[in-house]
Amino acid sequence: MTVLANAKIVLPGAIVEGAIRLNGAEIAAIEPGRTTGDVDCGGDYLLSGLIDLHTDAIEKHYQPRPSVKWDPMASAIAHDAQIATSGITTVFDALPFGTSYRNIERAASLGPLLQGLDDAERAGALRVDHFLHARCEVTDPDTIGLLEPYLGHPRLRFLSLMDHAPGQRQSPDIAIYRERHMASMNLSDAEMDSHIAAILHRSEVLAPDIRAQLVAIASEHSLPLSSHDDETVAHVEQAASEGMVLSEFPTTMAAAEAARRLGLVNLMGGPNVVRGGSTYGNVSAKALAEASLLDVLASDYVPASLLPAVFALGGQGGVIDLPTAVSWATSAPAKAAGLTDRGRIEAGLRADLIRVRLAGKTPVVLATYSAGERVA
Repeated sequence: MTVLANAKIVLPGAIVEGAIRLNGAEIAAIEPGRTTGDVDCGGDYLLSGLIDLHTDAIEKHYQPRPSVKWDPMASAIAHDAQIATSGITTVFDALPFGTSYRNIERAASLGPLLQGLDDAERAGALRVDHFLHARCEVTDPDTIGLLEPYLGHPRLRFLSLMDHAPGQRQSPDIAIYRERHMASMNLSDAEMDSHIAAILHRSEVLAPDIRAQLVAIASEHSLPLSSHDDETVAHVEQAASEGMVLSEFPTTMAAAEAARRLGLVNLMGGPNVVRGGSTYGNVSAKALAEASLLDVLASDYVPASLLPAVFALGGQGGVIDLPTAVSWATSAPAKAAGLTDRGRIEAGLRADLIRVRLAGKTPVVLATYSAGERVA
């Protein structure tokens, strides 16, 4: 039995000063007013461990430079350490199954990355829970073939469908898309013209059938499904008709409003909050929060953004109370992913907890507990 005492405990709907008693991997009790225990938290916050439905960060550990591939197991361990010290106790590693650039090298990384995670888990080297979020590009004819070997894998828990063709969704302005990607892909004018023509063709001709196959796969394997970069009401209506539960990174207020009306959960990225807006000039997470349209926060491409996003939006100076903001990174993603054993500080649930202290306005993770064990 371990008691974490003298803390501000963030519960659903309230902040209570007191202690949390742990019994092995579970929360045994919440004890308001208690100031003594095995660990004196010194008035710090205790939050439920964060649940991150979408982070792309693991790829950066495996390929830290364009020409460098790291050891897969070492990459998984380094990624896991970053996740744990960011206060995340359950992470959905979002890996690309198909890409809009027809990137053969990126597709070849899938096997090593997932094997590295499996090897690290078997060795007892992972600190937190890792699930797989398959990001499925509907413009890539290889997507289904890349996904099929992993159907039934215990780590696979989520699918998202995305269409990165320019002129819609994430990149409504083709001229801006062209300028941005010519620089990042180091293409000539002619090569960029060819790329845009090819992806627009695949989006029109191939994407509808690939999307339909992926929807059927998700249904067959009981996998939660999300839409990506919804721009229009029509995008959301299609997602709802296909049984999707989540609208990831809606790009307009109209799409977010439609998602709420049709019962989809709106997910936005921590970097959008921390930076003050979208890198693509789309709707901001703060604007959705102010309009009561934000449901879930994820780290997107910066694991260390999730906790600061929670505190930026919640509590003093934020747009909502802290318990609600915390729920966007704990209980709400747990519910969307069908995880019933975590996401709240409640007796009988997993003892996934983080101790947080504010340094000015910046939240600092002082300790991370995964299933009752301190891992960071």
